[in-house]
Amino acid sequence: MKFTHLFTLIGLLSLTSYAQDLEQQQQLDSVIITSSRIELPFKENSRTITVISSSDIKNSAATNVADLLQQVAGVDIRRRGTAGSQADLYIRGGGFDQTLLLIDGIKMDDAQTGHHTMNAALPIEVIERIEIIKGPAARVFGQNAFTGAINIVTKTNLNNSVSANLETGSFGQLNAGVTVGSELDNSSHIIHVGKMTSEGYRNNSDYDNTNYFIKSVFNKKAQAIEMITTFSDRKFGAENFYTTNPTFNEYEETKNSLIGFTTTFNTDKFKIKPRIYWKRNEDLFLLKREDPSFFRNLHITDKMGAEVNASYTSTAGVTGFGVDVSKIYIRSNNLGNRNRFMTNLFLEHQFKLLKDKLDITPGIAVTYFSDFKFHAFPGLDLGYQVNDNIKLYGNIGYTYRIPTYTDLFYNDFRTSGNANLEPEEAFAQELGIKYNTNNFSGSIALFNRDAKNLIDFIRPNAAETIYTATNIAEVNTKGFEVDGSYNFKILDYNQSLAIGYTFLQDDILDQNKELSRYSLNTLKHHYTTRLSTQLFKNVRQNIVYKHAERTTGQSYNVWDASLILSVKQLEFTATASNIFDADYIETGFTPMPPSNVLFGMRFNFN
Repeated sequence: MKFTHLFTLIGLLSLTSYAQDLEQQQQLDSVIITSSRIELPFKENSRTITVISSSDIKNSAATNVADLLQQVAGVDIRRRGTAGSQADLYIRGGGFDQTLLLIDGIKMDDAQTGHHTMNAALPIEVIERIEIIKGPAARVFGQNAFTGAINIVTKTNLNNSVSANLETGSFGQLNAGVTVGSELDNSSHIIHVGKMTSEGYRNNSDYDNTNYFIKSVFNKKAQAIEMITTFSDRKFGAENFYTTNPTFNEYEETKNSLIGFTTTFNTDKFKIKPRIYWKRNEDLFLLKREDPSFFRNLHITDKMGAEVNASYTSTAGVTGFGVDVSKIYIRSNNLGNRNRFMTNLFLEHQFKLLKDKLDITPGIAVTYFSDFKFHAFPGLDLGYQVNDNIKLYGNIGYTYRIPTYTDLFYNDFRTSGNANLEPEEAFAQELGIKYNTNNFSGSIALFNRDAKNLIDFIRPNAAETIYTATNIAEVNTKGFEVDGSYNFKILDYNQSLAIGYTFLQDDILDQNKELSRYSLNTLKHHYTTRLSTQLFKNVRQNIVYKHAERTTGQSYNVWDASLILSVKQLEFTATASNIFDADYIETGFTPMPPSNVLFGMRFNFN
């Protein structure tokens, strides 16, 4: 759909006036950041943390988590198509294996490859907020939190309600979902079932994705036990995801599931949260969709874990400590049958001095791997509350990542693993300032990361066709990040403007870019802005702009927009993506979709 057509539609819908209940904007100061080992209100954290609230999600013009995270400065989502069928997650120039994804605090790392990290992303209908922690402060999570961590916090209560949505649009897109909330005497339940299909915007780019989600709390009147279970089934054409051969019609199927049980014991001074969980990922890849015998990969990875996180409050401050253990099994026709045992111990303590204006949080995490032995990574967080509105902070620490099974053992006609790889290591530093008032919040952060033994698939010369996993030379990454949001009123309606900018520079291009397969596509300049406006009681408009410039020289601008029209319990939506038809590639050889539109309807039964 052309840009003019979209605004014609917006103009027509805006002429109609119906009653609308405005969603209460979430106040960040009252949000408890659960992705930190020591849980603290957002305003009191001495770390670079971004929170995407439920209202942000609604006004994002995004239909999935991959598109939503695209709007956060410093987060680089490199997609290979629509609906998040396959997307890689990067933070501040790191690799797709170097960012840890969590769901309600459960680690969703995949030992096969970081390509599967976003397979675990949930439907946005069940997400309360997303917490993004960047830099060395994420070290307490251990493995894979090399450059940062993202915690998806799910909703806890929908009362007794049912909502159903249906969307259709360009490329034969058809999305449908039902979300049910049930509040019983001694339990509560949230159930979601969703389906997303498309014929595809180019040859062999169709998809058929199904999502299931259940969250229940049992025994609420005594010792409450929380259960979460998710299952996603994705089938999609993978044209040019990994090759440029026009005779290949690549195809992929992934299945990702999770079940976890958590409870919390509270006393005046102690908070103890034990948890058990089981995560599984299945990956089927065909190089020729219609000829499975030509080349076929099948990987099944299971991770079973148990953990206990605790905090103790005393006159000396708050101490966070805990342990998590997990066992990983992988069965693969390419990588072999392998297993790994992991144990992670962590300890940190927050001191408060100078009438609670100064907080100092030293900490250390120690991890044991059955195949890579012990690793320790200490760190320190500092914060100084200048006044009610201004806080200075700094972080310093060590992070690391052990090789995935793909790094170690994968082999095909272009790629060769390396069983002799060493873990990646980094020493990172960060300084920042936060400013918050009732209407405005902003932050500036300067960061630096000195990494060694980074893993990339490289070849010895341009004539060689095989890329081998190798620990490349030391790499320095530095930059700065600016975030700001402003809330104001027009005609007594809430309006909001959010902006973010990240500049990043590294010296990885000092190596020959013709010899590297993955590492040379850093997002050097990343600017995002979202304007959410309301001029009529029942109509809300959102415009999202993203600018990206990569170290390879590619630069592009993408505009998205959405409109929400509320009529009592019914909502009509119109979402336009890539309005000006930008021609760009985020990763590999796959061009992103041209301009497209999606129309939707949601009905809420209360």
